[in-house]
Amino acid sequence: MGRLVILLFIFFIGSVFGWCLELVFRRFFSGNNPEHRWINPGFLMGPYLPIYGFGLMTLYLLASIPIPDVGKVWQQKLILFIVMAVAMTVIEYIAGIIFIKGMHVRLWDYSKMWGNLDGIICPLFSFFWALLGAAYYFFIHPHILDSLEWLSQNLTFCLVIGFFYGVFTIDVVYSIQLVQKIRQYAEEKQVVVKYELLKANIRKATEEGRERGKEKIHFLLAFQSAVPLREHLEKYVELMQAFHDNPLAEVKEAVTVVVSEATDAAVDAMADIKEGLKERIGRSGKREIKALEDELVGEEVEEPETGQNPDDE
Repeated sequence: MGRLVILLFIFFIGSVFGWCLELVFRRFFSGNNPEHRWINPGFLMGPYLPIYGFGLMTLYLLASIPIPDVGKVWQQKLILFIVMAVAMTVIEYIAGIIFIKGMHVRLWDYSKMWGNLDGIICPLFSFFWALLGAAYYFFIHPHILDSLEWLSQNLTFCLVIGFFYGVFTIDVVYSIQLVQKIRQYAEEKQVVVKYELLKANIRKATEEGRERGKEKIHFLLAFQSAVPLREHLEKYVELMQAFHDNPLAEVKEAVTVVVSEATDAAVDAMADIKEGLKERIGRSGKREIKALEDELVGEEVEEPETGQNPDDE
């Protein structure tokens, strides 16, 4: 029973940590979010990603297995990290296949990455999984074992875990119903919907509606909108079709985003310059203006070198 509670807690921690990691990645580094908006990652509404929960459980179990005495210590560790990377990559591939084949939804896209398989996994992210496994093994696993054993015997801790999984279960049921609607539309149009890009389009439309005072942005409820979901899906398919028919449209969109961001940066810079000038004038403007007035007055009263009256000329 204690081991089960520990695994449930690790799943909870991994899911929340993974959500935070993906939130930052998609905000600053994701190519599917060119306008760098804060977008709730994953297919669930709450702040958790189950794939990371399963991943952390896998790392915990692998790190708990005694390493065979083969070769040198560093070789043993290297083999362990490779096994961790392979296990995480397999979990990633299985999750991706389930959603693409079963739901017609692509939660992430590595199609442009070198060596990718079905756009679901790629060598670069497998390498990242190995680094993550090494970080867990050296910096986390040795320090949490005693704490986990103690927590697993604590009643309050068990109640917290139970509350989390109650909310999590409700979220899963709600989100699956939502994905089913997307699946029905995707089957009609024979397309695979990129979940992240669809969220970005809905967020953009919601922001435009907010400017007109008609919409309110929902971060967690990313699909909550005054516009029906089917209409958003239709616009999404039209956009994807436009990019497919005219590849330059995607380039134009990217250029537009870059120009927009550059314009915003220029406006901010001009505002900073104006504030600086105001501050400078506030400190020394009066003194400079007075000196300029004195200089001008001196030029007006200066008499000609001939000593003649200017009026006589």
